[in-house]
Parts: sequence; structure tokens; C-alpha cells
Amino acid sequence: MNNPVLIAVDGTAASGKGTLARRLAAYFGFAHLDSGSLYRLVALNLLRSGCHPADEPSAAAVARAIDPADTLHYDLRADDIAEAASIVAAFPRVRAALLDYQRAFAAKPPGPVQGAVIDGRDIGTVVCPEADAKLFIDAQLQVRAHRRWLELGQGGRVVSQDAVLADIRARDTRDRSRETAPLRPAPDAILLDTTELDIDAAFAAALALVEPRVEEALRTSHRG
Repeated sequence: MNNPVLIAVDGTAASGKGTLARRLAAYFGFAHLDSGSLYRLVALNLLRSGCHPADEPSAAAVARAIDPADTLHYDLRADDIAEAASIVAAFPRVRAALLDYQRAFAAKPPGPVQGAVIDGRDIGTVVCPEADAKLFIDAQLQVRAHRRWLELGQGGRVVSQDAVLADIRARDTRDRSRETAPLRPAPDAILLDTTELDIDAAFAAALALVEPRVEEALRTSHRG
């Protein structure tokens, strides 16, 4: 069986990495995994059990027991879940519990597909350092906060831009300063700054960067 082609899309909160990953997966006909949804599912189940997000032993136990299929059945975008997910994602035991699932997805994507696109914070550095193409998506903090504020408003959530800015700044700090798998570009990742790009322009730029690598990976003899 041919080895699946893998695109790793990492980046900061509200940089557009999730949307770009979904569109790249659709373009190439690959499977897609939003690794952040796994951490949000852990956060949801942790909150439902009455535990505090800072309770690492409980978070690790929940992470070992989740069913990734549940990410399809729950709204995981609520503010409290996102905040809790950012906290539990810093725990080494939580990350270790979810690592095997992510690597298994990359090694054998579901369905009759030739590859997978996985987005997150440490896909190209820790989860799948052997990925065929790696993107690191970023944008200026104020731009990311404004995008998230607009997204929340479209979803009917009333929150101030200052509050959103503070939240994303705090998440950036947690992501970049955690001891396990801190947020940083892989040495061979291609950097894409979306500050001045709308989503269509960002997708066009991302596609231009990864398509040659994907095509080369599909051609290589070791894939069958």
C-alpha cells in the first residue's frame, strides 16, 4: 500500500490555519483532522465532569478515555471550552494521550484517500515531523483578534474586542511557553503570514506553497 501524503498545518490562534487546512484537504481529496478539536473534546468532558481545567491528572484521565468520533457531534467552539482547551493542551500527559491517535490518523487516513491534512500547534514539530509539506500560519495579533471577534459576532456571541485580544494574547503565551511541544515553526516549515490576505488569497498562497511538494510526494517511487 502506498504511504499517505501528509500536510502539516501549524500556527497561531485565529491565523486561519483551520480554514486553510480544510480547504487544502478538499482540494487534494485528502482526509482532514483538526487536532484542536481533540483538546476541546477533552476540555468539554472535563468541564462536564465538574473538574477544573487546571487539574492535570483528571485531564489526562479524560484524554485517555475520549472517543475522537465525538468531535463530530458536539459544538466545541464555546468560549469556556476554548479557554479550557488552551489550558489542558499545556499538560504533557494530555498531549501524550492524544499523540497516538493523531499519528495513527496520519499513517492511515480514513477513507479511500491518498493523504491527510492535519492542523494544530505541533504537527510539524512533534506529531508528524516527517510530513511531506509543512505550513506555519501566522498574522499580527490585532488582526487575529479582530477576525475572531467578527467570527464570534457572526455566531451571535457578544464580546468586546479588547476581551478577545486579551484572550488570544494569553493563549499565545501559553502555547509558546509550555514545556511540552511549544508552539514554534518546524525548521523546514514554510511560513505564511495572512495579515494582509483574505481567506481566498491565503488559500491561493498556501496552495502555491504546498502543491509542488504534494505532487512530488505522490510521484516518489517509495510510495508504491
